[in-house]
Amino acid sequence: MKREKQLKYDKAYLRIAKEWSKLSHCKRKQVGALIVKDRMIISDGYNGTPTGFENFCEDEEGYTKWYVLHAEANAILKVAESTQSCKDATLYITMSPCKECSKLIHQSGIKRLVYQIDYKDNSGLQFLEKAGVELEQISELED
Repeated sequence: MKREKQLKYDKAYLRIAKEWSKLSHCKRKQVGALIVKDRMIISDGYNGTPTGFENFCEDEEGYTKWYVLHAEANAILKVAESTQSCKDATLYITMSPCKECSKLIHQSGIKRLVYQIDYKDNSGLQFLEKAGVELEQISELED
């Protein structure tokens, strides 16, 4: 029963993350993230350029600019600015993390990652698994 209830919450939080991804100005990929602790959303984020920069994520050739922040990095940085902590929290993200973001996820104290779709490179997931972060993929969000 507990597992079923958790799955229901996981899907709901992932749906919110998916909605959040639509706020991204990036054309290639729109990714959304939520950080939840004790059943409370403590942060959110989506991929995009840093504060004060133009909202275009891609250059003239259509490549993502190097300084675009990923959704999970934005969400973790928001927590760093607050009185909250990511320790033992769950990260919900629409796409599995890259290896750079995986280091941030582990170091921030996040203990569980729930994601919807796979990123092209799964070395970030392999790193998190090795670091002891609980991983769960939920492809289908409808109940």
